[in-house]
Amino acid sequence: MNRDSVDWWGPMSAVITPFDDTGAIDARALQENIERTLAAGGTGVLVGGCTGEFWSLSHDERCRLFHIGAESAAGRGTVIAGAGSVTVAETVSLAKEAEQAGCDAALILPPYFIRLNDDEIFEHFREVDAALSFPIVLYNIPGNAGNAITPELALRLAELDNVVAIKESAGDWNNFYATLLAVGDELRVFCGPSSVYGVPAVAAGADGFIDLFPNLWLPGAVDLFHAARAGRLEEANALQETGRLLTDLFTSGGRSLYPATKAAMAHLGFAAGDPRPPLRPVAGDSLDELHAGLAALNIG
Repeated sequence: MNRDSVDWWGPMSAVITPFDDTGAIDARALQENIERTLAAGGTGVLVGGCTGEFWSLSHDERCRLFHIGAESAAGRGTVIAGAGSVTVAETVSLAKEAEQAGCDAALILPPYFIRLNDDEIFEHFREVDAALSFPIVLYNIPGNAGNAITPELALRLAELDNVVAIKESAGDWNNFYATLLAVGDELRVFCGPSSVYGVPAVAAGADGFIDLFPNLWLPGAVDLFHAARAGRLEEANALQETGRLLTDLFTSGGRSLYPATKAAMAHLGFAAGDPRPPLRPVAGDSLDELHAGLAALNIG
């Protein structure tokens, strides 16, 4: 397999995992979120990724997300399942469940917490790849995982049988661009922080976005891609400015992306629930500032 084995493109939502008042997965809310994304021009969704708080979910809960995601999309868009784990066995088990559920690919990040060298990361992916016959999307998010898929390592990993794409979420333009140059002919390259540099990513040749802002900023977060791709640069640049300001709003004043996303969704009337510990809900002055910032940006 390679980039030509799939036809995925465009703006996709890294969807939250909504929880109800008991702390359980709220399937209806997840279905509604996916429906909103697709109806607004999104081309797919990622379930159970970092935005989906995968680290807080049990194995069974992660598997349930895969089924809800595939059933909700019902063939109308790409469904990528967050299947990364520390061990090969757990990663393979999750990826196979995603395949059985009807998802289109498994998103796999390097093992996390323990520092690894490139050869160790490569061997992890090689063993996972050998156990599967299912498309793999590499996931580079070193700020969370603690281990990076460098452009050089991405080029090695592109040779594995099932690797077809990479979600490049380092948050560093130079790294994104170097990765695109290194593997763009072999893999589909998706920009993670599209709210920060989505327009130049499209101009450079990115195949699409996988970002969290479509959870709450629609149609803006998907129009950002479509406008840039169509060459409507005045519109695209205005959307990029809003995305940059949203990112700043969500990551300042003691806020962080995932709790702020859920708080913003709740403010806009979308079911989201609280984040699971150790994350905590946005509250007090920080919440007031978030609401004021959304109003200033005409979100909602």
